[in-house]
Amino acid sequence: MLEVRDLVCRYGKVEALKGISLSVKQGQFVALIGANGAGKSTTLRAISGVLSSAAGQLSFEGQDITRCSAREIIGRGIAHCPEGRRVFPDMTVDENLDMGAYLRPDRAGIEQDRERVFGMFPRLAERRQQVAGTLSGGEQQMLAISRSIMSRPKLMMFDEPSLGLAPNIVEQVFDIIDNIRKSGTTVLMVEQNAYSALEMCDYAYLIEAGVIVLSGTGEELIDNKHIRDAYLGGSGH
Repeated sequence: MLEVRDLVCRYGKVEALKGISLSVKQGQFVALIGANGAGKSTTLRAISGVLSSAAGQLSFEGQDITRCSAREIIGRGIAHCPEGRRVFPDMTVDENLDMGAYLRPDRAGIEQDRERVFGMFPRLAERRQQVAGTLSGGEQQMLAISRSIMSRPKLMMFDEPSLGLAPNIVEQVFDIIDNIRKSGTTVLMVEQNAYSALEMCDYAYLIEAGVIVLSGTGEELIDNKHIRDAYLGGSGH
């Protein structure tokens, strides 16, 4: 479904991605793990068209999207749930959801999806007229996920969905992401909590200093000595 080939991205003179390649099959849950600053978020930003790549190729469903704008990429069916939630703080919950659906002409379908996300997140339904900036961190994360769902994506990309959330909320958010995948949406997730990501995913890539150094199934990577020592604290979590 998604092919990333020899992708190079720079911030000024700093090469953040040094020719990485990865692929995501339809219906898969793929995790991208690694330390802070390894290039995980940069990868998602390049795929979603927020950041231009210096070299390499991106293709989605067999079509080259390397030079597509962020708007075109959303239109093709890729949604990006960014790190730090990035909700529109002065807009209500309802208005944030409308922003997620702004490219869609089908009013009835939009209302259906709105009811669907309120079913997934009853707390958002109670706060639909509340401005997003006054929500808790967990509620803002729920809203960011819901806003992405409103574009009815084929591929959903999550950037650090557990960041800064209480453990009970993290569990809830991961359950929702798992349900999104079970409903047929392909998932690519960047996550610092390597253990949780590897437990959930079908396949994973480890990125270090802008280079993919390991890949395999979640189970294979949980059992890998380098990953256990560097990311899972030795013998387990």
